[in-house]
Amino acid sequence: MSGRPAQRMFGITSALSVEGPTEKDKVMTEDLQKTIEPFGSFDTPDGLSHRIQVLTKLNELVKEFVRKVAKECRLPEHLHGELGGKIYTFGSYRLGVHTRDGDIDTLCVVPQHVTRHHFFTIFLDMLKKTEGVTECRDIREAFVPLIKLYFDGIDMDILFARLANNSKVPEDQDLRNIEILRNLDEKCVRSLNGCRVTDEILHLVPNIETFRLTLRAVKLWARRKGIYKNALGFIGGVCWAMLVARTCQLYPNAAPSTLLEKFFLLFSKWDWPKPVFLKVPEDAPPGFTHPVWDPRFNPLDRSHLMPIITPAYPHQNSTFNVSRSTLSVMKQEIKDAYETTKQILQKTPNPDEPNTRLWAELFNKTDFFNKYKHFIVLSATADQQEQYQKWIGLVESNIRKLVNDLERNEYILIAHVNVESIELDPAEEGQSPRYVCRWFLGLSFHRCEVKPNINLTQDIQRFTDLLHQAAISHNNYTPDMRVEARYVKRHNLVKFLTPELAKTLKLSKSKEGRKSKTNANNGNAENSAKAKKTEEAAKKEESKGESKEKLETHQSSITMAKDIAITTNFEGQRAERSVKNAEEKESSDSLPKVEKAANPPKTVQKENRKRALDDGDNDIFREKKRMSEGADPNMISKTIQLKFAQ
Repeated sequence: MSGRPAQRMFGITSALSVEGPTEKDKVMTEDLQKTIEPFGSFDTPDGLSHRIQVLTKLNELVKEFVRKVAKECRLPEHLHGELGGKIYTFGSYRLGVHTRDGDIDTLCVVPQHVTRHHFFTIFLDMLKKTEGVTECRDIREAFVPLIKLYFDGIDMDILFARLANNSKVPEDQDLRNIEILRNLDEKCVRSLNGCRVTDEILHLVPNIETFRLTLRAVKLWARRKGIYKNALGFIGGVCWAMLVARTCQLYPNAAPSTLLEKFFLLFSKWDWPKPVFLKVPEDAPPGFTHPVWDPRFNPLDRSHLMPIITPAYPHQNSTFNVSRSTLSVMKQEIKDAYETTKQILQKTPNPDEPNTRLWAELFNKTDFFNKYKHFIVLSATADQQEQYQKWIGLVESNIRKLVNDLERNEYILIAHVNVESIELDPAEEGQSPRYVCRWFLGLSFHRCEVKPNINLTQDIQRFTDLLHQAAISHNNYTPDMRVEARYVKRHNLVKFLTPELAKTLKLSKSKEGRKSKTNANNGNAENSAKAKKTEEAAKKEESKGESKEKLETHQSSITMAKDIAITTNFEGQRAERSVKNAEEKESSDSLPKVEKAANPPKTVQKENRKRALDDGDNDIFREKKRMSEGADPNMISKTIQLKFAQ
């Protein structure tokens, strides 16, 4: 028998390679670390110390909160000091990969006598009165309810979990113990899942330090490429952590520079929707009935496009927000990154050029606004700061639903939302709207032999209705809260962007050619000849590019209503939604006006007809219900007619 010790197996399969790092790997890893440092990927010692101080203050506040509730519940006073209560961290901070300006995800764990109502009343009030706490607000309607705030300048999220079987929370309470989930409600289980998943990841990687540096690089790359945001249909920090952890399991002894290349290699060839597991899912203990991800029994799980399964019970797919468009964008970015890393690893650092970073090319920022020719610009506006913050949160959390609707259009190949929104400087007091936030969706289309007319009005109307209904149902609606959608071509984006972004816009080659031609007519013969050559070269490049492109976006004519106002009366309140086309009628380069839209294919007609009938049935049901509650029948009849007229 060999004297070499057996290699421990991590994950659900054995390692693909157990080779250790070479000298070049170590040099390339050092270069990788120096490359990502200027981007704020590492916190400073002072910054880390400040975070520890803030967490200590918050932990003491939780203990005081538990004692305060105990007094209200008239628990014996001699027990108050033993009840405990504790703040746990999870996410990037717990994994040890938080950035210099990153937030801290925390979990408030309390004993059984403290309820969620206490958390959102007594504790919320205590936080608002604490020195150093600003912008403190509760989000009770979220899938995982939480409190958001800034504590001494640090962005923090605080979740809540009540241990139903524990009369106290000791300092050494282990959240990985599955028994703490017994008799807990679903919201508490979801809250605990963040900490349990993070701790499980750290227990499942072979080398925590190489995992951390690789993850820092992957997270920076994902942010620079605009594919890092769970709420908008991409994936967040914990999902990227699980993918990096799986790579580390397959190459347990590799250096971070090698792991980074293997990461892009592995997932550029991954056969989605094949799921990613970090360990074999464990069976539920007796008496546990929490739902788990299992496509064999759950039909909805079969529709997930990019399943990455959490390693802690109850096992869930952490990427259920991923859509066809976002998956396509992420796959292409990963493939491009793999080609880039291959080229980088073929190079050797030059000792005579110590300031040259070989890895810099991998972290070039994506050029979103020059990637597409067609855009939808979403603008959310409000006049009050507090209402504005709630409104933009609601709009952003629902943009992925608009993307899903757009993807159902048979002509649209990709609806790509830019994860970086643009917030304008507040207008002066008394002006309306005072606060404005914008999101941008780039559109790509399937190749079509016939020039189609794509009408997006219905999708936009459905989206704006959804937002206002959600605001009303949450009792957050005010008349100044508006959302507007505009269709814009790239060359008309300037007025919607910041001056810095507007400078990066590139006109199409045909427009540059026309510009050159105009300048040539005003110049001398020599300049004219040069301009003609430039124009001819531009035309050749344009025709060459068109023959290679898989998409022909210029062949599609997009129409949206010029100015549609949809009004809804709800308990005396009037909510307005508007859908506008940013193309001016007088503009010579606007989309061609179509007197009569081409008939869509029968499949599209059938789908639109079904949507209209469904919407009509729902409207009739709601109006009949109002009639039964004593509303005027004549007004009800007029309302139904108006809705169908729209």
